Amino acid sequence: MPSYTYQAINERGATIKGDIDAESRDSALTMLADRGYIPSKVTEKGAGFIVGQWSRGRLKNRLKATDIIMFTKQFYSLFKAGVPIIRAFHVLEAQTQNSILREAIASMSLNITQGSSLYGAMERHGAIFSPLYVSMIRAGEMSGTVTESLERLIYIIEHEAKIKADIKSALQYPIMVTVALVIAFFVLLTFVVPKFVEMFSKAGIVLPVPTRIAIMLYNFLANYWYLLIICIIGLFVGLRIYLKTEKGQYVKDTLLLRLPIIGSLFVKAAMSRFASILGMLQAAGVPVMTAMKVLSGIIGNAAIAQEFERVREMMHEGRGIATPLSSAKYFPPMVVDMIAIGEETGNIEDMLRQVSAHYDDEVSYIVKRLSDLIGPILVAGLAVVVLFFALAIFLPMWDLTKVAHTIK
Repeated sequence: MPSYTYQAINERGATIKGDIDAESRDSALTMLADRGYIPSKVTEKGAGFIVGQWSRGRLKNRLKATDIIMFTKQFYSLFKAGVPIIRAFHVLEAQTQNSILREAIASMSLNITQGSSLYGAMERHGAIFSPLYVSMIRAGEMSGTVTESLERLIYIIEHEAKIKADIKSALQYPIMVTVALVIAFFVLLTFVVPKFVEMFSKAGIVLPVPTRIAIMLYNFLANYWYLLIICIIGLFVGLRIYLKTEKGQYVKDTLLLRLPIIGSLFVKAAMSRFASILGMLQAAGVPVMTAMKVLSGIIGNAAIAQEFERVREMMHEGRGIATPLSSAKYFPPMVVDMIAIGEETGNIEDMLRQVSAHYDDEVSYIVKRLSDLIGPILVAGLAVVVLFFALAIFLPMWDLTKVAHTIK
């Protein structure tokens, strides 16, 4: 395992140095953050240069969820240790690898120096800090609980990053199998079927329907392949443009929620996100109407977000949360009932935590079984492809064998 030399700031604000064994530099940074340290330099022994300095010379790289998680953890540790915000931002700017985030930190430091609030400085960088993030910081500043808000944010963004990674990992196998099926279909259609068709044509036998369909598909690909490519590119570009529109997003997200298996997973993940974030916002003292507005912007599904807007309109009439939710789509009765109990007992934050924990377990269970659930669909697709080409090739061969016996 590689060994790294680090320089960091501890919880008392003092600079410390040491060595740490880790699988990678990212792992070393995570281990140091878990100890409550703010690393400013991390160098692999024998590497001959500081990785962070080399990183600053690179082109701007895309911001990842791990960058925001690491920034929040480090800022939380510095803030909890009593380090002034300006100094904390200077430290974070010096050790942040991502150039986009580093520039944002420098800009926020300047804004705060000029008299801006922390939440106001972050709000200017909406592409980096989500409405949820800004709302939590704003609530923390107003109530004097920024440390607690940062702690809740760490939980939320780590939790959501884990769910997304689990879903992405579970979908990799089905996607790979589907791509392999499509490639196999075109390879068989363009390279295997024509050789047999030529032999069948010379024999003068009547070709069965599957073989004629295969020939038609092959002739189309051979003669009009450029049209197919143009259509695919046009469809791809058209869909991208359409999906960027508000209506396109709504249609896409609605269809996703109606898909078998996958749709249920997306609904449960959205319920977990809804309960977790609403509970956190309520605990941070964010007004419920503001919380619902934040949720509609960051729930991640346009169809569910539209339901939030309907719920907000009904809440303006003073109907609480549970009653409007009961008439909204996609919200299971259990969610509505738990929130209703929470409103009646004045313990809605605890009820929301229980709802979030329940749907976390549901999502984890479905993700673990996703390959098993999608497996039969993939097997059926494979069977259809194999059956089609088997009929297209072996039915004429069977007729050819009968002709040969007749000649004898």
